[in-house]
Amino acid sequence: MTKKSGVLILGAGRVCRPAADFLASVRTISSQQWYKTYFGADSEEKTDVHVIVASLYLKDAKETVEGISDVEAVRLDVSDSESLLKYVSQVDVVLSLLPASCHAVVAKTCIELKKHLVTASYVDDETSMLHEKAKSAGITILGEMGLDPGIDHMMAMKMINDAHIKKGKVKSFTSYCGGLPSPAAANNPLAYKFSWNPAGAIRAGQNPAKYKSNGDIIHVDGKNLYDSAARFRVPNLPAFALECFPNRDSLVYGEHYGIESEATTIFRGTLRYEGFSMIMATLSKLGFFDSEANQVLSTGKRITFGALLSNILNKDADNESEPLAGEEEISKRIIKLGHSKETAAKAAKTIVFLGFNEEREVPSLCKSVFDATCYLMEEKLAYSGNEQDMVLLHHEVEVEFLESKRIEKHTATLLEFGDIKNGQTTTAMAKTVGIPAAIGALLLIEDKIKTRGVLRPLEAEVYLPALDILQAYGIKLMEKAE
Repeated sequence: MTKKSGVLILGAGRVCRPAADFLASVRTISSQQWYKTYFGADSEEKTDVHVIVASLYLKDAKETVEGISDVEAVRLDVSDSESLLKYVSQVDVVLSLLPASCHAVVAKTCIELKKHLVTASYVDDETSMLHEKAKSAGITILGEMGLDPGIDHMMAMKMINDAHIKKGKVKSFTSYCGGLPSPAAANNPLAYKFSWNPAGAIRAGQNPAKYKSNGDIIHVDGKNLYDSAARFRVPNLPAFALECFPNRDSLVYGEHYGIESEATTIFRGTLRYEGFSMIMATLSKLGFFDSEANQVLSTGKRITFGALLSNILNKDADNESEPLAGEEEISKRIIKLGHSKETAAKAAKTIVFLGFNEEREVPSLCKSVFDATCYLMEEKLAYSGNEQDMVLLHHEVEVEFLESKRIEKHTATLLEFGDIKNGQTTTAMAKTVGIPAAIGALLLIEDKIKTRGVLRPLEAEVYLPALDILQAYGIKLMEKAE
């Protein structure tokens, strides 16, 4: 006997393929023992999920699902309400991998047709306001079901809940996450690569942050974020030379996880390989991330990257057009601008690696130095050939047991690498965002999530089975207590 269900995946980017692959494979894995254990499926009953992948361009949808059997690719513009209604009405769950700005229109359609919705994006105010309407419609809108946010929530809640069950008090919660190149692919001065436009990542490095450390609230100004980076090592992965800087507002997570009044330390950090922040801070101070229209670029005259570099670094020089050909000259100029020898050498190496000293024309679309920097970073810091990315997520929770005066340190670590199968590259980031989102859809299909309204994966009915299924599907979480 087969139970048939349908999922509509909106958006055919990188994250889509692992999600579609997981859901399409349910008909095979639903007969496996672990699936029956989690879902209590009848030994004779199989679940068959019909997956529809919709994209604004049919070609993209078809390319994304190529080689995955029985997945339908369709063209859909979500702003066309008639088409959206047509496809949403055909399924049980909608999985939106579209930009966050598109979720509200999709959510309203799901409420109207009484269909569940899953996203990997942050639950914003607009989505939160749909809570009562979703509840009345008898549906669940499950947000933040990716990696960060997503797996980070689930790992945290499991650790915190386990501590509370044992009558422990959470003294400290620290979380570190980074999407990085694998060590073999970290082959440039920044030891970093972009799998998308660098502009968003550079802007994220200018966000202010706040966290709690030993009872004190620490505020970090956006312009000082890279300077606040500190050396970091994952205890059970000592070979990784890492650093971390604070990630936006950590205090919100104290509220989400119910530990705001008991934990004296609450910190969430972004991971990079050691040395990244020092170079990025220097480039920022030198003006490489200035987004105002640049005087030289705005004239409409053709200008080379080399001439633009001279303009950036010769602000106070007598001769503005003095060329800066090599690494040594660039380094000397940076030292003259007040930076240390070590910092200047590393920044100069990066500038030359990016091609900022080359006598080729800056594209006319670049109106600011920031635009030109993004253009070169996208070109020179892209993954090539068979290079793999890596995702590292690490939580540390200190638990105090008041009766015995004992303090335990619990850690949980996820380390995942991208892989290549049949010539298809699936990034670690795509896997760790797409598969949790697909698991969310599966839990709703199998009616394992009973709560209705707008939800994050902070409830045991979501995070316990989701973490178990992730492990069974091959995404390993290393847990340790000492």
